[in-house]
Amino acid sequence: MNHISETNILLFLIQIGILLGLARGLGEVFRKKNQPPITAEILVGVILGVTVLGRLFPQVYSALFPPEPVQKNMLDTFAWTGILFFMLDAGLDTNLATAWRQRGPALVLSVSDLIIPMALAFALVFFLPSRYIGPDSTVLIFALFIGTIMTISALPVTAKIMQDLNIYRTDTGLLIMSALTINDVAGWVVFALILGFFTEASFTLGSILFVISSTAIFAGLSLWLGPKIFNRILRFLRKHRAPEPAASLTLVTVAGIAGGAVTTWIGIHALFGFFIAGIVAGESDVTEHTRHIFSEMVQAVLVPVFFASIALRLDFIGGFDLLLVLFIFIIGVFGRYLGAYIGARLIRQHKAHSRFISLAHIPGGQMQIVIGLLALQYGVITEPVYVAIVFGAVSSSMLAGPGMSRSLRAIRECDWLSYLPVDAVAAGIKASDRDGAISELCGYALRDIKSFTREELARAVTDRERQMPTALGKGAAFPHARLKGLPRPVILLGRSPAGIEWNAPDGREVHLIFMVFTPEDEPEHQLQILRGISTVLQNEDLRHELISETEKADDILTRLRRAINESGVCGR
Repeated sequence: MNHISETNILLFLIQIGILLGLARGLGEVFRKKNQPPITAEILVGVILGVTVLGRLFPQVYSALFPPEPVQKNMLDTFAWTGILFFMLDAGLDTNLATAWRQRGPALVLSVSDLIIPMALAFALVFFLPSRYIGPDSTVLIFALFIGTIMTISALPVTAKIMQDLNIYRTDTGLLIMSALTINDVAGWVVFALILGFFTEASFTLGSILFVISSTAIFAGLSLWLGPKIFNRILRFLRKHRAPEPAASLTLVTVAGIAGGAVTTWIGIHALFGFFIAGIVAGESDVTEHTRHIFSEMVQAVLVPVFFASIALRLDFIGGFDLLLVLFIFIIGVFGRYLGAYIGARLIRQHKAHSRFISLAHIPGGQMQIVIGLLALQYGVITEPVYVAIVFGAVSSSMLAGPGMSRSLRAIRECDWLSYLPVDAVAAGIKASDRDGAISELCGYALRDIKSFTREELARAVTDRERQMPTALGKGAAFPHARLKGLPRPVILLGRSPAGIEWNAPDGREVHLIFMVFTPEDEPEHQLQILRGISTVLQNEDLRHELISETEKADDILTRLRRAINESGVCGR
């Protein structure tokens, strides 16, 4: 029996400290360069692993990462804990209810982005040499796995890029996130089913029916009853004043473990169970602040070690196949772009919007790497194929940010401050809650919007608010709605000296409220107006001045105009 010695623990702590410190440090450098941190995390593993350190200084590598089973298993267990919680966090950020409410356009976009890249990759994979097929696989299973991998986009990467571009909470951002949510759920269901079939001893009708029915029952019951049970437990904990956010975080963690245990018993891998459990928790009344804390912990501590550890034992030089890397990259990026573009045009998006939406679908990112790792471990693919998947996922994620930024500049800009007249600035909002503040500001909008009642305007804004909260954090929010028949955009600004609870990601109350109404058939107006407001509100001094200093409406607009000119975005 192998025992964990003090030496094992010391070396384990050294391994975690080095991997986490370097991955996080280099990740911040990459983040400031507008590149995904996963690139840095994998790069750390490449440098410290067999690819570089193992080649140049093999004795140092063996001393730092010895092949001893106990030592190796300690690091692997920590790394796999990280990816399990990464899937839980991914599910927590998957707003299935919002995606379902957007099911018309989002479903068309998602189906197109699923079918086209999967069909393209599936067909072309048959032209690859048989040496790329895993030792325990068949051509059909190999093609199905590659086709599935090529359809999955990196939802967290796209979300982060849209946050950096200040358009995450726009209707265009909501459409993209809803489509990617459906894409993720469908992709993981397909992957889980294929994996379940593959792990069966034989492909009998009974085994296939068992995998399909078990997966459907688990997912269906979880998504139907799960949020109700979750909310009931939350209410019980809050009633008995359990400490928050600790109680909610514990409940989310226990749900993930339970989901992972059930899916492992079914035979479709624990990752799928953690993902479904995260969706269940995401559909509950867990606050945005608690979600933010959970995500920060997972992304800051657990995930970097996992992706760095993946690259430790992969030989990126010996396993590099240029033809295969180009094949995976081109087919993946082109297929996802084409699928999303066709879907965007089918739902009547403008060409500029369609290009932006398509670019938002091209990142492969973490999900592809995780699925590829499972395929490698089960013998479906070979190491060169996995190396190509990693290269494709990282390079497509790196291209997405600059591409989306350039595409966004092609969408016409607007002087959004011209839609905010002096008499639409409310210096003091009297309402003490979100819905009351929305209703109060809608009263000011009636002077410019004659064809709607105050109640209709408030309902349109609150309905949109339920789909995705519009609090930016740092004391600001921009509730908005698109109205049919509205001739031109209308913007209002309200200030609440006392602050209003708005379910903000940072937990802070909202003091600045920009309410935006735009024509339904002109999405570019909303996109650029909300982007312009978000960009200006990045200025901490301006936020402080607008929140804390009592000024006339003319002075407020002058300050905003000066900030707009300095930012150079939408309103020059």
